[in-house]
Amino acid sequence: MDDLSKMGIDAARLPGWLRFVVVIVIVALAAGASLAAYRWYARPVTLSIAVGSLDGDAPRIVSALASRLAVNNAPVRLKLVETGGPIESAAAFSSGKTDLAVVRGDVGDLSQAQAIVVLTEAVALLVAPPGSAISDIAGLKRTTVGVVAGDTNQKVVRVLTSAYDLGRANVVFKNIAMDDVRRALDAKEVRTVLFVMPLSERYLSLLRGLFSQTAKTAPILIPIENAGAIAEKERAYESFDIPKGALRGSPPVPADDVTSLRVAFYVVAKKSLDNDVVASFTQAITAARRDILSEWPVLAQFKAPDTDAGAYLPVHAGAAEFYNGSQLGFLDKWSNVIFLAPMALGALASIAAALWRFLRSSEHQPREPALDALYTLGRQIREAKNETDLLAIEDQIDNVLRSQRARLDGDDNPLDAATLNVAAHRLENLIHERRAVLTAAPAESR
Repeated sequence: MDDLSKMGIDAARLPGWLRFVVVIVIVALAAGASLAAYRWYARPVTLSIAVGSLDGDAPRIVSALASRLAVNNAPVRLKLVETGGPIESAAAFSSGKTDLAVVRGDVGDLSQAQAIVVLTEAVALLVAPPGSAISDIAGLKRTTVGVVAGDTNQKVVRVLTSAYDLGRANVVFKNIAMDDVRRALDAKEVRTVLFVMPLSERYLSLLRGLFSQTAKTAPILIPIENAGAIAEKERAYESFDIPKGALRGSPPVPADDVTSLRVAFYVVAKKSLDNDVVASFTQAITAARRDILSEWPVLAQFKAPDTDAGAYLPVHAGAAEFYNGSQLGFLDKWSNVIFLAPMALGALASIAAALWRFLRSSEHQPREPALDALYTLGRQIREAKNETDLLAIEDQIDNVLRSQRARLDGDDNPLDAATLNVAAHRLENLIHERRAVLTAAPAESR
């Protein structure tokens, strides 16, 4: 009541139906605001992700992951921004056009990138056709090497040229399309071909189809023996042994493990992206990957990035929380809310009490007029001329008290009842005194 009065509302003067409407409107607004706040908090966060590849597989894989996040009702969703390849994806990410990106560790500006997951890994395959006399990099002297996706693989070409001084050996690198590899080999335009691709069955079968081979002949994998030294200098790469039989099982091709270079494809985010959002996304995408692994076997290489402080791409703090098992629990996240909730409930209780008093204000309205009527009777008692006037006044007192006590039934405020009793007692004393005065007056006149 007091709170509403401060807002300029005189509840006592409002009709009951209007007070009821006001309370309903206030409750409806509070409920609507609470529902809107909950829906705002519970809504999934949508992150844009730049992804692209020459064969189109990367966008399809990420699209499958995004669909699975929606099916799993994950708290984080993905919006795909398809690009022409890793170079364009890195450019979109570094320019701030997307929240996330699928990037290759040796391509583009990754100075602001922090790793969330390793989506897959690609291996450098330096391949000579069946029957070639070239078996090592020294044999490339004065030859032309075809490079599939040459723009993307410029850094691989640079590190190989530097490590083996291929410029002095007059080795020429020529960009060629995947569809043109077979023709270029047959026409002797190139003597070997450099691929950088994941070692999954889909890509390996594609590579096998580019070379004519028999049971006794097969493509030759040329080792990159200096891979360890290259990886020490160029941290985007790591030395990797292509396993025996990777291209063919029987007879095995290669016949033994072959040393090469490997580079990772990362899902990256900027450091400024909220840690809780990234932790939730990392957890959700890891679960989604398990669900679609049978459809996309290349995701068998999906793994956590290097979490060491000196990693080539630092891991995002939110992703690290997930991998280290240090995500904040319910009590950690909501301790402040739990602490403040009693205060908020107390405030709501005060508001509810004010609304209740507001609704019942009409019941209290007649009390002050009733007291005023009793006080007015005091003057009438003093001016009474005879017993009949006093009896009439007593009837008025009885009527006021009867009606007022009926209104006080069920009211837990003892002050109102006590006030009425005091007022009535005083009037009774006045009547008694006036009656004594009226009785004595005739005796004196005699």
